[in-house]
Amino acid sequence: MKKSMFLLLCGLGLLLQLTAQEKKIFNETPEQKEQRLAWWKNDRFGMFIHWGLYALPARHEWVKNREQLTNEEYQKYFDAFNPDLYNPKEWARMAKAAGMKYAVITSKHHEGFCLFDSKYTDYKATKTPYGKDIIKEWVEAFRAEGLKVGFYYSLIDWHHPDYTIDRVHPQRPADTADYKKLNQGRDMAKYREYLRNQLKEILTNYGKIDILWTDFSFPGAYGKDHNDWNSIELIKMIRKLQPDIIVNDRLDLGEYEDGGDFVTPEQYKVSEWPTRNGKQVPWETCQTFSGSWGYYRDETSWKDTKQLLGLLIESVSKGGNLLLNVGPTGRGLFDPRAQAALKAMGDWMQVNSRAIYGCTQAPPEFAKPDNCLLTYNPTTKRLYVHLLDYPLQNFTLPGYKGKVKYAQFLHDASEIKMSTPTQHHSLGKNLADNDLNLSLPVKKPEGEIPVIELILN
Repeated sequence: MKKSMFLLLCGLGLLLQLTAQEKKIFNETPEQKEQRLAWWKNDRFGMFIHWGLYALPARHEWVKNREQLTNEEYQKYFDAFNPDLYNPKEWARMAKAAGMKYAVITSKHHEGFCLFDSKYTDYKATKTPYGKDIIKEWVEAFRAEGLKVGFYYSLIDWHHPDYTIDRVHPQRPADTADYKKLNQGRDMAKYREYLRNQLKEILTNYGKIDILWTDFSFPGAYGKDHNDWNSIELIKMIRKLQPDIIVNDRLDLGEYEDGGDFVTPEQYKVSEWPTRNGKQVPWETCQTFSGSWGYYRDETSWKDTKQLLGLLIESVSKGGNLLLNVGPTGRGLFDPRAQAALKAMGDWMQVNSRAIYGCTQAPPEFAKPDNCLLTYNPTTKRLYVHLLDYPLQNFTLPGYKGKVKYAQFLHDASEIKMSTPTQHHSLGKNLADNDLNLSLPVKKPEGEIPVIELILN
């Protein structure tokens, strides 16, 4: 009896474990999801745009939080908001020229200010001196350039009177005992309705939306999780309104296999392709040119071109995407530093995009040479070797003998001669019989990171 009970409990435990791993909200098959995400996995490179009232103080998009400003103290930015030089057509042209294929803009950030013309609030662009629906203009301009469009929408709202004060709210108390007092009269049920209504607006009023970024959940003491947003009902509504949309993973639905379409490592490079239950998952890293998402006039830690290209290449080399952020100024222009960075990336992408679009992690039989990154196109069966540090003449590909039909530089399609080397003359070290040697020119080709295209057998 004891043994049978033990086996029954073990069986129930295994069943519960399997159920937890397979817990789903929708009936979508893996093949259907793969088809829905196909364009995004192919395109690999997108533009993030963080824009709001915080462009006016110009000292980080969390300025209201960092300086614990009240709504009344923050109101001056609303009253002065008038981006008279805003030209979304120019933004779209710059994104396209940089090699980006899609873009995501903040329809509302944590400050609660809406760039779209919502009928549920007056805290929106159409009520500022600017007076127009910024999102409508933006969507039309980016679609005209052939770019996919997406919206970021903040679950958090530091302006709404019913949004309860939590640990990241500007009016958070020093003493946790004061939370209850501060939240008297606030009603998250009313805010949830507001949240749902606004999401419905942005997914209904602007045509087909390709991506939705909801941001963000922070469970735990004095935080907010999926219960605060009613996340299951939200994602059901989202998918009903936009069946083909791709949704990020920040609704706090991690217990569900389909609670989000892709994971979002922010501001860091992953060490390997992210996995869930041992299975590789779609992912996209969001990164900034500097340390801030919004326009930050005095911020100085800007990444150089090689670092930015390295982020893109390394993301693709591990099966992921890069969403690279621009924070426009209060007048509606891209910072000159951002424009220069976009142009530099565009110059590289103009001749090397074949090593990015449609590419992913290289098959395991191709070892990564030192100081290089590999990307691979499974459709064309071409392998791309990105030379982070340009080697001196003899470049050895370990174990590649017999696997490569032809080698060339990608930027100009100039042939690179192949041979089977016998030794490194400088070291006197014998090479393996299955190594392949490429004879490179002494002078490094033009461009930040040269790429070798290998046509495989």
